[in-house]
Amino acid sequence: MIKKNKNIIMAGIISTVFCAYLFGSFAQAKDSTDKYVPSTPKEKLEAYVKFTQILSVIESQYVDDVNTTSLIDKALKGLLSNLDAHSSFMDTKAFKDLSVQTKGEFGGLGISIGMKEGALTVIAPINGTPAFKAGVKSGDIILKINDESTIGMHIDESIKRMRGKPDTSLVLTIIRKKEPKPLLIKITRAIIKIQSVYAKSIEDTLLYLHVTSFDQKVVSGVQEAMKEHNHTKGIVLDLRNNPGGLLDQAVGLVDLFVDEGVIVSQKGKLNSENESFMAHKEGSDTYTPMVILVNGGSASASEIVAGALQDFNRSIVIGEKTFGKGSVQVVMPIGDDEALKLTVARYYLPSGRTIQALGVTPDIIVHLGKIEYQEDPVLIKEKDLKKHLEGELEKIEIDTKLSSESNSSSENNSSMVDETIITEAQLHNDAQLKSAVDILKALIITNKGNR
Repeated sequence: MIKKNKNIIMAGIISTVFCAYLFGSFAQAKDSTDKYVPSTPKEKLEAYVKFTQILSVIESQYVDDVNTTSLIDKALKGLLSNLDAHSSFMDTKAFKDLSVQTKGEFGGLGISIGMKEGALTVIAPINGTPAFKAGVKSGDIILKINDESTIGMHIDESIKRMRGKPDTSLVLTIIRKKEPKPLLIKITRAIIKIQSVYAKSIEDTLLYLHVTSFDQKVVSGVQEAMKEHNHTKGIVLDLRNNPGGLLDQAVGLVDLFVDEGVIVSQKGKLNSENESFMAHKEGSDTYTPMVILVNGGSASASEIVAGALQDFNRSIVIGEKTFGKGSVQVVMPIGDDEALKLTVARYYLPSGRTIQALGVTPDIIVHLGKIEYQEDPVLIKEKDLKKHLEGELEKIEIDTKLSSESNSSSENNSSMVDETIITEAQLHNDAQLKSAVDILKALIITNKGNR
């Protein structure tokens, strides 16, 4: 069907060369600030005429010989890239590259990128990948890929240039807030293998779930973690620096914590693109208190999860405002070796609000940082007072000494650090996580946060 439509459009464009003589003028340009007004048949025809006239002038008068097919391809690329940051025309090479990316192995950096205010911006580096290890951060602006400027470069082109054979390197020129000059970061490509769900305990009573991206194993991974920690009193769901992924996994994750209602809907120009995704009662945990952590690196699917659970009043969202990608893209083949990647719809949260360009604003804003902590040496304790009750104190000191010796013995028997537990020191090194844990404890105490 797409191929047939392409032929019809091209035939229409060619036929308008003759019509140019009938109308004798170009369609008038519209001010970009004007409201959308549907084109009349005459205006559409005049626009086609304008295109073919300009194409004819270029072919006949441009200083170098040009190929008509190449000119049309370039025009289509410009047309799609000016619609939005995610739509694009994929020629034979680009379509082939897409097939390799989705079906085969390729080397990458492990970052998700997007366009923000016209600049190529890092949404998030993925935990454990070459970009993460090299020090790339959410919010970094990529000024150059090797020696090539990214100004005016389409997002798909930049992705293609950053991918390549494993063990090959490139240099990103980065602009970062609060840094006086651009940073040069060398990164060696690798096969990107991502663990999407990490589960840890906090103080034995809380479950910490870090979802790094939405691949096909997220829902099953979270279910397994919840089953293993079935006595948990509360959940911290960490979606920071999560660039998104599969929609069905985002919907499935929300569905684990709500039992009814529309989780997310998408609306486009065509009725076929309009769809709502509903919650189901079976297997839903609507009682365990939870908080969600987000930041500027949380995008797309992670914004749907955070925003939906926020709208359902099922969770408190903590951190910083999210990235703001709430659009739906589909790849439509044109013939056998070309395609359009076109934005066809927007996502809407349960309340009806959109994510696109707005993001999700946390209920409580907490910026990244550390919490300095030390015991106040000036405080006077009961044991420092004269005539305090010494019997109980002596017993406590004996118990403490025995416990200390036992812990020391355990440490000597094992040099491994338990990576399934988040320590107090780790909490104080992460102000957002520490705030989330404190708020979650308050929810547990007050029995709030349940639907």
